[in-house]
Amino acid sequence: MNILDLSYDELIRYLVKKKIERYRADQVLDWVYKKGVYHFNDMTNLPLTLRKTMNDLFTVEIPRFVTKTVSSSDKTTKYLWKLNDANTIESVLLFHEGHTTGCISTQVGCPVGCSFCATGRSGYVRNLSSGEIVGQLLTMENISNYKIRNVVLMGMGEPLLNYNEVLKAIRSLIHPKMKNMGARRITVSTVGIPEKIRRLTDEGIDLKLAVSLHASTNEKRDQVIPLNKAHPIQELIEALKYYQQKTKNRITIEYILIRKFNDYDYDAENLAQLLEDLKVFVNLIPVNPVDANMQRPEKWKTRRFREVLLKHGIEATIRYEKGADIQAACGQLRARKGYHS
Repeated sequence: MNILDLSYDELIRYLVKKKIERYRADQVLDWVYKKGVYHFNDMTNLPLTLRKTMNDLFTVEIPRFVTKTVSSSDKTTKYLWKLNDANTIESVLLFHEGHTTGCISTQVGCPVGCSFCATGRSGYVRNLSSGEIVGQLLTMENISNYKIRNVVLMGMGEPLLNYNEVLKAIRSLIHPKMKNMGARRITVSTVGIPEKIRRLTDEGIDLKLAVSLHASTNEKRDQVIPLNKAHPIQELIEALKYYQQKTKNRITIEYILIRKFNDYDYDAENLAQLLEDLKVFVNLIPVNPVDANMQRPEKWKTRRFREVLLKHGIEATIRYEKGADIQAACGQLRARKGYHS
């Protein structure tokens, strides 16, 4: 068993079943999550006999490093990992003033198939386990020697379509005996699956929520996010209202601007009207190079779009993505082939 796939309670139960003292779980998890030690033989406060037993019972399986690419403009670093079944995924380390953020994947590929996103075009293979999700963060910290303060589940995949494993990974990240991160430092990014947003709300974990909206009408959103046909915008907005009523948290709205598609003044007016009953922060993201048919708007038009939102009292900023030059920005991650030997 990969120890990263186990919750704290699962590990305790298993050790007790094997007649191993409960406190040994805390020692092992401290080595793994706090000290970055993944070999039981190196856990020097464990008796030699216990180290052997742990080797017999468990592994600590982290993604295997394949390569990294570093942006020349902002140090954004993209990592390519190989999993035990030879599938590959990508994660990104983002540098901000005073802290770093880990952008991690939740699926191999993505089944949603957004038209502007390279991940969906690379196909969908499978969900990641909770250990494979957590392992990306641990390995990035080890390799980079940076302490990662924030985590965004914005990499490959739709987190809410891998709900159980994503939630289990989050619980491992925030558990005081494991990674011990603050829940408010974790952001779940979704295209918007209403029943899963409600379910996540009811979990009672004080997470941040980011929603990829990208259009203000069903007619346009259907064209860029096929899942909208099953979960239209108004259904999504009602779920966001439920989230906000229960958590009181502001919601981040991601809106990719595509030239001559969703960048008109009336798009901004519609968006402001759609969001008027919610407390939101809108990230306006000029589309990143993925499809030659999708171009960024002129800069003046992007600024004008923001001004319309501000006029209606909607807080918004223009986000020029980190790592676009190394295909590490929004919509650019993909499963790389050719590393299956």
